[in-house]
Amino acid sequence: MTYRILFVCLGNICRSPTAEAVLRTIAAEHPSLSLHVDSAGTSDWHVGDPPYGPMQDAARTRGYDLSSLRARQFVAEDFTRFDLIVAMDESNQENIKRMQPKGSKTRVELFTDFAPDTGMDHIPDPYYTRNFEETLDLVEAASRGLIAELAR
Repeated sequence: MTYRILFVCLGNICRSPTAEAVLRTIAAEHPSLSLHVDSAGTSDWHVGDPPYGPMQDAARTRGYDLSSLRARQFVAEDFTRFDLIVAMDESNQENIKRMQPKGSKTRVELFTDFAPDTGMDHIPDPYYTRNFEETLDLVEAASRGLIAELAR
């Protein structure tokens, strides 16, 4: 069975595409897991745009290639396309849950819930913080936690 995961942030140009690329890379180290990974944004500000240049540069230094990814907007149909929807912060999680159809069993979780040892309750947006390394550290930690949960 292929487990389908969608990462969601606000614009889909920093955090969620980074999470998509990082999880794909880490999941490749676990051939017993079959994953389909995608990302989206709750806003339509950047639809069709590539990930933010400085985020791509920081990710590339760690071996993650975001260049082929393009932003798209989160839609209600994503609840039928994915088994797990992972929000980067509570604001986006609330926006996602408001769109969740009645009766939908799709899990909507915060990404940092998979990395409790970090002490963080959200992935800060590097578009504003300019701290791309912190974002990568948190995304890597949460990705490892998510993989560990899925492998159980």
